[in-house]
Amino acid sequence: MMELLTSPEAWAALLTLTALEIVLGIDNVIFISVLVSRIPPAQAKRARQIGLLLALVFRIVLLTLLVWLIGLTEPVITIRNVELSWRDIILIAGGAFLIAKATHEIHGEVEANDGEVDAEPRASAFFWVIVQIIIIDIVFSLDSIITAIGMAQDLEIMIAAVVIACVVMYVSSGPVARFVANHPTTKMLALAFLVLIGVALVADGFQFHIPRGYIYFAMLFAAAVEMFNVLARRNRKKAARSRQVS
Repeated sequence: MMELLTSPEAWAALLTLTALEIVLGIDNVIFISVLVSRIPPAQAKRARQIGLLLALVFRIVLLTLLVWLIGLTEPVITIRNVELSWRDIILIAGGAFLIAKATHEIHGEVEANDGEVDAEPRASAFFWVIVQIIIIDIVFSLDSIITAIGMAQDLEIMIAAVVIACVVMYVSSGPVARFVANHPTTKMLALAFLVLIGVALVADGFQFHIPRGYIYFAMLFAAAVEMFNVLARRNRKKAARSRQVS
């Protein structure tokens, strides 16, 4: 342990891996923010806390099962000359789940009318939100930890990076969830992000890697455009109020 604390290489690996884990955690935060926007604020906070705690637990458990986890990358079936491992199958299933869930939510947002909105969401909604968070936590945790294994050699560094990234996810999830809830158009944008992430996961599962840099740049550009739209709407409301006062 003392060797790690005094090693510049270990600190460089920790900083690099932490930054990467934070970026990979963006997907998790967006998904949780979209899910909790449909349940009451008190339940939403609990669901968000449970979801992020489970994300941390799944990541640490997977790190302690390195031998088993590495075994998941061994091919188990072949489809049209494409060898698929259990990791690939999990990524494909998780990506398909994300695409289906986001598409369902987009359909609900587009087709919704005042008569269809529940004034009091069902009590079972909280349970199903937690179930969906668990499913996607497993997928994102698997992707995140396999990336960590490829970048660092020491288990202590991996666990430290994962814990720091989960703390950042926890701190940022509240503001992100509130912003999505307060600005309906950003929820549609977040759902579009989830479709994009789901497609990337399915592609990864079929051995067709889409560089995440392209995906995150597209997400950042779209988010920046949406921020300008939010600011423009806010300024128009202020101008309208000032005209009414005068």
